[in-house]
Amino acid sequence: MAKRCQVTGVGPSRGRSYVTRGIAKKKKGIGLKITGKTKRRFLPNLVRKRYWFEEEKRYIRLRLTCAAMRLIEKKGLPAVVRELRAQGQKI
Repeated sequence: MAKRCQVTGVGPSRGRSYVTRGIAKKKKGIGLKITGKTKRRFLPNLVRKRYWFEEEKRYIRLRLTCAAMRLIEKKGLPAVVRELRAQGQKI
């Protein structure tokens, strides 16, 4: 299963992890030098959440980021489900 939010579509992003060596200038050193760079992934904060969907009298299980949970609180679950079904997602 992809690490992607069902509502917002947020997925992993890429970045780098840096390794530094030396003593900082404010500690009377000659400064920090980057000695290594490795690629890494920043993963979204995904949570599996179960919502009661009143219109169909059943629970709906979604894989969401915390931002998507706030969006559902703001718009309401029926509006979000309508948008997802319009995009072609099966819920």
